[in-house]
Amino acid sequence: MAMAVFRREGRRLLPSIAARPLAPRPIAPTRSPLSSDQEEGLLGLRSISTQVVRNRMKSVKNIQKITKAMKMVAASKLRAVQGRAENSRGLWQPFTALLGDNPSIDVKKSVVVTLSSDKGLCGGINSTVVKVSRALYKLNSGPEKEVQFVIVGEKAKAIMFRDSKNDIVLSVTELNKNPLNYAQVSVLADDILKNVEFDALRIVYNKFHSVVAFLPTVSTVLSPEIIEKESEIGGKLGDLDSYEIEGGETKGEILQNLAEFQFSCVMFNAVLENACSEMGARMSAMDSSSRNAGEMLDRLTLTYNRTRQASITTELIEIISGASALEAAK
Repeated sequence: MAMAVFRREGRRLLPSIAARPLAPRPIAPTRSPLSSDQEEGLLGLRSISTQVVRNRMKSVKNIQKITKAMKMVAASKLRAVQGRAENSRGLWQPFTALLGDNPSIDVKKSVVVTLSSDKGLCGGINSTVVKVSRALYKLNSGPEKEVQFVIVGEKAKAIMFRDSKNDIVLSVTELNKNPLNYAQVSVLADDILKNVEFDALRIVYNKFHSVVAFLPTVSTVLSPEIIEKESEIGGKLGDLDSYEIEGGETKGEILQNLAEFQFSCVMFNAVLENACSEMGARMSAMDSSSRNAGEMLDRLTLTYNRTRQASITTELIEIISGASALEAAK
């Protein structure tokens, strides 16, 4: 537009200039308050700021797509695991009625089994079970007592290794890499029983309630010796003494088999409940992330439009100023 104005004004003034020569008049040199480098810098700043905002908008859009996809994947996995977790609750409930569940029992050797996830981006479920595990360590430790840890999951392992490395006797990761089944969990339970000596096993996990709610839970499995001892002194047990033992097995052998089977059933339910809690927490976290990304995208869009409008307005002012200067020079 400015070039067209220059050409039009030049064609109009050229005949008059050729007809009557004018005496040259000294023109006072005018200088912009900004140097050429500074003007180029301002023009570059406007274009760079717009480009930076555009790149940021693109990054936020990509992050929003990822969080939405992760939410859908977590929802699909949750539907697959939730039904199995609800069905597995019927495995350990008969043992609770038979042998009881006394988390406050005082024993000399305690083993805390902490269940966590292998991946992050699932809220505070991992930090919660670690806090409960550390609280159990403080409650059950003493001058003649021993407390050890068994860690299941990469996240709890990374946290507990910082200050409780010497108390960890076994750590297992990538348990959820394949679909969970009872055979897989029973092998894990057997490995734990072979590597530790205990009077009480305390399994710490997150019990699933809903997509937005989970409850840190502690399930206690006593050794056969402690069960028999509590039965003799009239401790808090279930309905074990109301049953009669038949066959050639002794009470100690039956209690040994019951304790091993109880631990595998409780572990199976705890692993499934923790997996449901992980998927539910990840759904909630990804939903919040998607909403936050949308809000950030709205703010960036507003900033981009304002920056672009300011740049266009500045260019229009420069063109109008140039045209006004030409009109004044006639």
